[in-house]
Amino acid sequence: MTSRTAAPFGRALCAMITPFTADGALDLDGACRLADHLVSRGCDGLVLSGTTGESPTVSDAEKAALVRAVADTVGDRATVVAGVGSNDTRHAVEQARGAEKAGADGLLVLTPSYSLPPQDAVEAHFRTVADSSGLPVLLYDIPGRTGTRIATETVLRLADHPRVVGVKDCAYDMLGSQKVISRTELAYYAGCDEFNLALYAVGGAGCVSTVANVLPGRPREIFDAFDAGDTEGARRAQLAATPLIEAMMASGLPGAVTAKAVL
Repeated sequence: MTSRTAAPFGRALCAMITPFTADGALDLDGACRLADHLVSRGCDGLVLSGTTGESPTVSDAEKAALVRAVADTVGDRATVVAGVGSNDTRHAVEQARGAEKAGADGLLVLTPSYSLPPQDAVEAHFRTVADSSGLPVLLYDIPGRTGTRIATETVLRLADHPRVVGVKDCAYDMLGSQKVISRTELAYYAGCDEFNLALYAVGGAGCVSTVANVLPGRPREIFDAFDAGDTEGARRAQLAATPLIEAMMASGLPGAVTAKAVL
């Protein structure tokens, strides 16, 4: 494999918050303004209806409307990746097809939550969703929220699927991540901002950043410095974000709550 895997959705992706109106309705105008702001300041991909996007509170129809509106707004300036998550594989397939129809460039597919499936069922879930559309898939490994890891061996097996192109890594397992990076062409995206530089330095593709809602240019600054050989500059840029990362992600509150509070 090459020294760095390709970045199928860009390098500096933002896990975009989902704006709502005061009465709880989806605020599409606000979402489009935010998307334009994020892209104009350095994000080359937007992940919608993920953890930071409060996906459990967004209906399937709202998710499709959000993808459609944001994709129309950013055009070819950035990729749009749609979050797909359900402990019902049939429902996840419906979401995937809805996202494809709405104009998404890819899917972020979550491990089934609550039911704690064994690894063969986890693998079958991802393969079924990946087979259901023509879109490339990021596996979303976030066991702290779902209760289930995507085991390293499961990821290695899924790497043979033509539409499984990468992983959003929120598992806090650098050894497992490095094993997959060294043995496959999967694009590994740091899903926790404190790992943005560390994962990139060992061949990761980039990040899906919550902090980018507030500092949209910071991930690109880190990666550009590293690519230019300025490892000290990359280190400084990463460490300068530490207070904000801690405030947003180590407070015991979901990232979306603190991201919206900061904004």
